[in-house]
Amino acid sequence: MSLPAPVALAQDRLDVVATTGMIADAAREVGGDLVAVRALMGPGVDPHAYRQTRSDIVATAEADLVLWHGLYLEAQMEEFLLDLAGTKPVVAVAEALPTNLLVGHDDYEGRHDPHVWMNPNLWSLVVLEIRDALTEVHPEGAETFRANAEAHLEELSALAEYTARVLSTVPAESRVLLSAHDAFNYFGSAYGFEVAGIQGISTESEAGLQRIAELVDMLVARDIRAVFVESSVSDRNIRALIEGAAAQGHEVVIGGELFSDAMGEEGTYEGTYVGMIDHNATTIAAALGGEVPDRGMQGLLN
Repeated sequence: MSLPAPVALAQDRLDVVATTGMIADAAREVGGDLVAVRALMGPGVDPHAYRQTRSDIVATAEADLVLWHGLYLEAQMEEFLLDLAGTKPVVAVAEALPTNLLVGHDDYEGRHDPHVWMNPNLWSLVVLEIRDALTEVHPEGAETFRANAEAHLEELSALAEYTARVLSTVPAESRVLLSAHDAFNYFGSAYGFEVAGIQGISTESEAGLQRIAELVDMLVARDIRAVFVESSVSDRNIRALIEGAAAQGHEVVIGGELFSDAMGEEGTYEGTYVGMIDHNATTIAAALGGEVPDRGMQGLLN
């Protein structure tokens, strides 16, 4: 990775702008006291449809380092970010993942599913890319970035172990995760769940009546009784599924709200990457008949 020379550091802290909350959280974990990190997209914001605002343009212009996800997640911002890379350090942190670890993108030929954070083991590779980006822009902090990254990777290893353990308690016939859009393919691959989304990998894709009818028939035929809404996607289509199943005499409930493209509220446990995945794994396992500890992996869930 070769980056343009950074601007002078303000008050000895690296000014980092990240597009998503997940990237911002990792940058804070790795950067520690050496960085000041701002996320452009907050809780409940859909990155697929997000367009840069005037304040985003100012923030990125003044930043020492801009971190974005890539893999066409920030589809509406991609041209802006690529142009920005000609003037300052701008790194698409998920683009460095080996293609053999990525899932194909149904809606865009030659592209991949961007939702790699749904698998903590894959996300660990992104954390390493963030460490390297910080180090290249601020080599004086290399040792701090290395030590912080190692500590965070240990947290992610524990998270991956917990997630696998609680999800393994879900009965095999109940391991079907149906949500608003296809954000959980990496999750399904890692933990042996069949996943289905009403919309495609991007929330920009439309959900047709035929797709909803097909999923209603699946709910009824397979006796699936819980579906999930997402914090960053409208629940309109999920409620249409529930009503469609009810019309056929089959009761389906909302098993909980999952964090798909954005984390929880800032300042909460769910507003961290670890808390986000802990919440998702615990919510899914509990709703589908698994065994989970009270308030999740660390007893911190709300």
